This record gives sequence, C-alpha cells and structure tokens, in this order.
Amino acid sequence: MYFSDSQEYRARLNRPFKPPKATLKEIHDAVPKHLLRPKPLRAFLFVFRDITLAAFLYKAAASIPYWEALNYYGFVTSPTAKGILGFCLWAAYWVLQGLVFAGIFCLGHDAGHGSLFKQKSLNNLIGFLFHTFLLIPYFSWRATHHAHHKATSSIERDENYVPYTRTAYNLPDQKSATKINYSEVFEETPIVTIYRLFIQQFFGWWIYLSTNIMGGVAHPPGTNHFNPRSTLFKPNQRKSIIISDISLAVMLCILYYLGWSFVSKYYIIPYFFVNHWIVMFTFLHHSDPTLPHYRKNAWTFLRGAAATVDRPLLGWAGQFFFHNISHNHVAHHFFLSAPFFNGPQITKFLQSVLQEDYNYDPTPSFYALWRSFSQCLFVEEKGDIVFYKDKNGNAARTVAEDALRE
Repeated sequence: MYFSDSQEYRARLNRPFKPPKATLKEIHDAVPKHLLRPKPLRAFLFVFRDITLAAFLYKAAASIPYWEALNYYGFVTSPTAKGILGFCLWAAYWVLQGLVFAGIFCLGHDAGHGSLFKQKSLNNLIGFLFHTFLLIPYFSWRATHHAHHKATSSIERDENYVPYTRTAYNLPDQKSATKINYSEVFEETPIVTIYRLFIQQFFGWWIYLSTNIMGGVAHPPGTNHFNPRSTLFKPNQRKSIIISDISLAVMLCILYYLGWSFVSKYYIIPYFFVNHWIVMFTFLHHSDPTLPHYRKNAWTFLRGAAATVDRPLLGWAGQFFFHNISHNHVAHHFFLSAPFFNGPQITKFLQSVLQEDYNYDPTPSFYALWRSFSQCLFVEEKGDIVFYKDKNGNAARTVAEDALRE
C-alpha cells in the first residue's frame, strides 16, 4: 500500500501520450470568474492564522524545560527518561513548526503571484516579509518563478527542474549505448541513493539558489539568485534583487544577535524541514516518469501548464499547512492569480475540460519521491516530446505516433 503505484499512475503508464486536446478558451470559459478574484479578508485570516500558529508553537517550545522537570507522579524520574521526554517534545516542535513555516512560504509564494490581496504593494509586502523571515530572496525568487510559469516544461526556457540530457552524463548515443555504459554512470548502492536524496531534500533549495542547479539551461556556470547582474534577471529588476540581498543580510544579523543557543533550537532545525517540504512538493510537481517535457517545436503554454500533477501530499494536513499547493497545483498553473482556497473548486471545473489529460496521482508521496528521484534521470537530446529515462535508459511512457499531427 505504501510502496506501490496508484491506479491513476498505472493508467497513464499504459496510455500512449498525446498532448491535451482542450483549448485555453474552453478552460477559461469553464471556470466561474468569481473563483479567480482575490478575497482580501479571507486571505488576511490565513496570514493571521499562520503567524499565530508559529507564535503559539514557539511559546509552547519555550515551556519544554518546565515539562521536562516534572516527575509526573513518580513515573518520569530518571535522567534518561527525562532526556527522552525532552527530545520527543522538541521533535514535535521541530516537525510542526517546519510545517507552519512551509505554509508561510506558500503564502509568500501566493503573494508573489498577486493572489492574496488586490493591491500589488500589499502582496509584495507580505511576500517580502514572509520570505525574508525564511531567508528566501523574495524578489529574486519571484523573477525566476514567474519565468518558470511562463515556460513550464519547456526544455529551452523553463527555469525549474529542467531535465539533464544524455550529453550531460557523457553517455553514448541511444543506439550504441550498452548496459555497461548506463551502469557506469547510474549504478549505485541504495545507501548512496539515500544520501543523495537527503542532500536534495534538506539542502537542495539553497543549492539551487546559489548555483542554479537544474535551472534554466541558457544561463552560464556560476549563475545564482544573489547577483543583480545575473542572466536570470532583467535590467529593470536589478534594484529589487539588491533589496532582497540586503534583507537577507539584515535577517542573518537578527539571527546572529539572538544567539546560537536560541536560533539552533527554535529556528534552524524547523528551517531544514522547510527546505525539505519546499523541495519535495516542487520536485514532485514537475518530475514524474509520466509527465512530458517539450522542445520549442511542440511547446505551448497549455501543454506546459497541463504537464504537472496534483498530489494529496500529507492528506488533510497538506491542505491545511501547505494551502493546497500540492493538491491543486494544476489549477495554479492555469490560473496564477486565483486564491489558493478556491483551488479545489477550480480543479473540478478544470478536470471536466481536460478529462484524461488532467494528471492526478495519489501514490503515497514519499514513495513517489523515491520513484521520481530514482527514475527521472535524463531525457534524450532529440525529440519534440520527451519523457524521463531511468538508469537503464528506458522511458516509462511512450509518445503516440500521431501525437503531433492532431
């Protein structure tokens, strides 16, 4: 149950791929316009809720030493038992605060799209404050994230999770490559794969920001989100990039002032969980053996927006903490400025139009993470529509022969 593919996933595997047949007009006509407009009061309540939750958890964590010191009517008296109790209480705080902080990231993300409030300045203020609190360069991220939405799943122009090609691994061409060629590059022990996955999940966000790994292929080595003159940004965006950099420096100074003892317990460990959740849901949105990537001759906005997948990450808890970012991600790509809390309703209308071209996968998310990490390795150099290949050079899904003729 926890280590098997969903029926929806298997159905896509068994169905040769054809690009979506619906039109953007059909999609936009199907969704009631009132679902696309911001609702400032409701958005403010979510902002207030997450701030309140974070403050409550901090206050609860500050009382952990008191709870550790109690004897609980003589049942918890030994130093070992008290140590275990204290660790469990801290672990609960770290996990829960990591979820709340990830929700704060999601609200900042939505503010960056202008979907929380009607005023652009208010959206930017909330997004800037929330992301700076999480050491995220808000204006830098917003610039590349918007570029990602304009070119989702485009091999040449997308800015996030762009697949590596066969050449990147110095593999021989498809016809002459042997099993030995693939094993020399990809064969590794499970412990090595787990280590690499650990690095991606807990450090991948900052590796991406500082090196642009798996970012747009048009940028030179050394590209990062902190250089105002980076090719990631347009000249008119450079001042805002400097503001992002200065804000991060100020936040780091605040953390330094608070001291290592405080910051390590209350901020840094939850922060690593935030990195994990950000990387997990963004990776799973766009890296899946059944999702296509397009080259310029085949790419359209509609095809790119449809080439993502909805996942019920953490079930109701994912909806609550992550503000529908995984449950309704397909709708988000078609309607950027729609409030996240309308995502479930928009998804129903979207599904009625896209039908089998709507991608949903209830495969247990941590198994799906392992599946994508181990199977989504590279794509071929040629082909207008390509799918990820695994360590044996095999793609999980095929493209219908008449895919580009319809």
